[in-house]
Amino acid sequence: MKQIRQLIVVEGRHDSAKLKEFFECDTIETGGTSLGEEVIERIRAAQKTRGVIIFTDPDSPGNRIRNEINRAVPGCLNAFIDKKAARTDHKVGIEHAGRVDLEQSLANLIIYEDRPQETISANDLYELGLTGSKDSAKLREKAGNALHIGFGNAKTMLRRLNCLGITKEELEKVIHS
Repeated sequence: MKQIRQLIVVEGRHDSAKLKEFFECDTIETGGTSLGEEVIERIRAAQKTRGVIIFTDPDSPGNRIRNEINRAVPGCLNAFIDKKAARTDHKVGIEHAGRVDLEQSLANLIIYEDRPQETISANDLYELGLTGSKDSAKLREKAGNALHIGFGNAKTMLRRLNCLGITKEELEKVIHS
């Protein structure tokens, strides 16, 4: 079993159980979307001693949890999984993913850094078709998967791209590949 040094933040006990099937790891469970100060403090402490990987479900509540933790505890690593790889007929979540998809997600960790300069604009997203067209959501999903930043609406995508310093040219290559 591959050992993961950092603590992995997940939403619930089923996510923890799934990860522990394939990895030697420790987790912190948020217990859902309402993050209490006690959980945030545990994540802060873990970040100082072992580091933290945020690995929430690929859905809106998971994105809200991820954003809140990244704001409260800067410097965390982020793992994303494709929604298609973590879903059943009725549910989506880390606990539904297979070993290969989990390994790939944890092999492509990113860290958000505040960048003083915007590397890509909302207008750039529009020009590339990532907003304002009927296929925009599919293009954002393609780009998110290729860049390992997950899927999100245009505002979320723009913030993630700028945090990573992705340029319009780099994004254009990704969506046309």
